[in-house]
Amino acid sequence: MPWAEGDEPESRVGKSREESPRQRPTKPQQRQAFDIWLERGLRQMFNDVVNEPVPEELLKLIQDDREKQG
Repeated sequence: MPWAEGDEPESRVGKSREESPRQRPTKPQQRQAFDIWLERGLRQMFNDVVNEPVPEELLKLIQDDREKQG
């Protein structure tokens, strides 16, 4: 959208899009930010579950299967 003369935002006056101080993050930066956000969210949601002990019943099933295989 072209700006009327004198209406262009000060941060952009005389600067190209690439030179603007408020550049959009690049794709890798966006990806990294998303990955951090997702990891934090998943940790918040599932940390308690991950730290629970493995049920004895499941441990017995695993042990029984190992004995059958070898």
